[in-house]
Parts: sequence; structure tokens; C-alpha cells
Amino acid sequence: MTMKNSRTYDAIIFDLDGTLIDSSPSILNCFGHALSEAGLQPLVPLNDSLIGPPLRQTLINLTGLTDNSLLDRLVDGFKECYDTVGYKATQVYNGVEDMLGHLAECNIPLAIATNKRRVPTMKILEHLGWEKYFRIVGTLDTPLPPYRSKAEMIGSLLRKLEVEAEVSLYVGDKREDGEAAAANAMPFCAVGWGYGEWNRVLLPEEWRLMESAADLVALLSGTPLQVGNGARPIPTPTTDKVNM
Repeated sequence: MTMKNSRTYDAIIFDLDGTLIDSSPSILNCFGHALSEAGLQPLVPLNDSLIGPPLRQTLINLTGLTDNSLLDRLVDGFKECYDTVGYKATQVYNGVEDMLGHLAECNIPLAIATNKRRVPTMKILEHLGWEKYFRIVGTLDTPLPPYRSKAEMIGSLLRKLEVEAEVSLYVGDKREDGEAAAANAMPFCAVGWGYGEWNRVLLPEEWRLMESAADLVALLSGTPLQVGNGARPIPTPTTDKVNM
């Protein structure tokens, strides 16, 4: 494939859940499993609106619990479910894998900034064979102490990539992603296929909204991309090579 030598951005940072992958079914199933094992019922529906915040905060939202020992038990129950089996049920959004390969051929530095914990994040990337695409993978719990916010994480990734915010781009599916980019004076592109709900009339003037991975890659590289239809389940490997 012949690619353009020029590129629009010096680096592109992606959110993960709701942007590159659909992890909702497996995450919600593991939340339900953790609550059931603890004899609890969720206070709010188990739906896509829960996806995004850090794990512990989501469990607080689900249960209303403030007891740290009970929350620790729920966190451990979720991890046992998701980190061993659940993550393998993740699906890749239509066109995303082709998009990543296309951008890599354009030599555009790519990174991830996600609220997801590092253990399942790296397992998913290895499971997909996506490690080769990303120069840096930022997770909220990567440093010690952990990042205080996604905005802080993005700022750190920009410094590690040695690029300026104004000539880079953050791509995500929720308004909180756009706000994290804005806190770094960084352009933001929203995707219309994730968990966020977007209204073009209310979209901040400086943000872009893309409805497909093909549209996004055309914006980023200037080269149209033909993709298939439907999200695909990622294959289950015969062995798990992750050492965490």
C-alpha cells in the first residue's frame, strides 16, 4: 500500500474501552459475578454507562459502599473474573485493526491513555497482537503513586513522546476524554461508535466527531481506508504468554 509521507499530527493518543475495543459485555458480566459472590445487588443498572471510570470508583457507584474491606473484596472478585477469563471476550470495533495498521504504516507515533488497569490492558494488547502499534501504553495505575486523573496521564505521555500537545491528538469516546485533552491544550476527536452519547449541535466547536474508523483514518492520514462490517471477537490463544 502506498502511503502519504506527510502527516497531520506528530502523535496520536487513543483511549481504549469504547474507542478501540468493546469490552462492555465482559466487564459487566464480571461486575455481576463479583456482586453475586458477595451477596449484593447493584444499585444502578449494569449497562454501558458504567464503563470508563476506575474500577474502585465504579464499584462504589454500583453498591454505595464506603467500607474499604468490602470494596477490597469486590475489587478482588472482579479481578479474578476479568483478568483470567473475562478479558478474552473483548471485541474489536469495526475497522479499528485496519486503522491501526494503516496509521503505523504512516509512521505516526501511537500511544494509549486509559483508565483501565495495566494488567488487563497489557493482556488484551498481547492477546490482539497490538503491542507493536503503540510506543507507550499509559494506564491510570502505571506510576506509583498512580496518576490523579486522565489529564495528568496524557500530559505525562506527551512528555515521554517528546511532542507538543497542540500538534498531537487525543481520540476517545466520552466527554471526559475531551475534557482531559482540553486540560492539556490538546486537540480532541470523538468517536461515534463507543459508549459516549454525542450531539453535534452541542459538540464544542474545536472538537471533531467521527462516525467510523475509516473516516477517522482519512482525517488522520489523508488516505481513505476500506474496511469490513461488524466487530469481531478476538481469538482465544492456546497459551497465555502474559507474565504479570
